[in-house]
Amino acid sequence: MKKNCSVGGQAVIEGVMMRGGKGVATAVRKTDGEIAVDFQDIKPLSKKNKFFSLIIVRGFINLIDSLILGIKTLNYSASFFEECEEEELSKFDKWIESIFKDKTNDVIMGFSLFISFAFSILLFFAIPTFAANAFKKLSIDNKIVLNILEGVMRVGIFLIYICIIGKMKDINRVFQYHGAEHKTIFCYEKELELIPENAKQQQRLHPRCGTNFLFLVMIISIILFSLTPWNSIWERIIYRIVLLPVVSGITYEIIKWMGKSNSKISKILAYPGLMLQKLTTREPDISQLEVAIKALKVAEGIDKISDNDNQQLAVDNENFKELINNEQDKNN
Repeated sequence: MKKNCSVGGQAVIEGVMMRGGKGVATAVRKTDGEIAVDFQDIKPLSKKNKFFSLIIVRGFINLIDSLILGIKTLNYSASFFEECEEEELSKFDKWIESIFKDKTNDVIMGFSLFISFAFSILLFFAIPTFAANAFKKLSIDNKIVLNILEGVMRVGIFLIYICIIGKMKDINRVFQYHGAEHKTIFCYEKELELIPENAKQQQRLHPRCGTNFLFLVMIISIILFSLTPWNSIWERIIYRIVLLPVVSGITYEIIKWMGKSNSKISKILAYPGLMLQKLTTREPDISQLEVAIKALKVAEGIDKISDNDNQQLAVDNENFKELINNEQDKNN
């Protein structure tokens, strides 16, 4: 085990995805207490092409790669909790399958990725830009002031969005698994034995978290967009879309450096994002930590799973129930 490891992850529905040295593992706690694990030997796009591994470029490539992988793992975790698996396909579903046949899932995933990207650009870039443009019409012509106002509005929208979705029961569970992911990675980085009791003692705020990435994207965009002219509103929006790869690339390099550095500057830069993680993470229970640990072990090759068992690792039902009951007793 290495102190400076590059393991990263993502919380999914009732589970955790971990990307490690051996591949990508997604562990999901099923309703019967079993932990189902899916392992894929997937290499990041930045390691498949020299151009994709260049500084700045690799940041945007990793962002796209993470979005694609994130949707895949979310779909995998959601498949265990579909209420009507035997429900007859709608006419629209049949029409889609008749056109794309065996590529239907890939098409749907691509469409989902496009919608997610479009929604993010609309909510966090287009709306703040239109709002800031309204201030320009009120005779505020200072480009720096307008960019700061736009950035403040962007951060405000992001915080409101996180607070609203955090009130949802299912999302709150995802935030608990997000905390389990961080605690498990910290346990691994400190070379402690990977057991739930050790992971539970770790902090849940991690400097390499995607929440830090999103926050820094907003801050860096304020600086970078201040260098562009402020003419028509549509020109501003085009600049933001075109410069998004540069913003994400710069942010990636900063996050990568922050994850390895213990300097005061890195701690100062990480602090706002760490505080923001108090909104996007929750304290996990023992059973959730167990899922995160299983995902990390498989992703790093510590545990191996065979193709003969449908990639499912059984967990004793009685042991699972005991873990849940103990957690409930502690909370009471």
